Amino acid sequence: MLILKIFRDDEWQELRNQGETLGAPIDIADGYLHFSTPEQAAETAAKHFADEDDLWLLGLEADALGDKLVWEPSRGGALFPHLYRPLKLDDVAWAQPLPLQDGVHQFPAGVL
Repeated sequence: MLILKIFRDDEWQELRNQGETLGAPIDIADGYLHFSTPEQAAETAAKHFADEDDLWLLGLEADALGDKLVWEPSRGGALFPHLYRPLKLDDVAWAQPLPLQDGVHQFPAGVL
């Protein structure tokens, strides 16, 4: 199953340069990395990244993350994937820019 992570450009560059990361400041504060399913990603972008440009969308295979990926209730009681270990660059199946156009993030075709 595909899960998604939105990173700001500097967060993505850190992962690329270091080979692993504990995530964005909110991830570090919460003690896990926040992910979304494709069905949740547009709302996540609008709620947590409103008006932010220079974003990256990372796609990962949930099954490859092992037992440190836990599905927990969050927004509206929906289950969200949370990773309780550093994210490794090797975990990322693909990364694509997530541009902002007219106030709406433009997800790659076929992702949502």
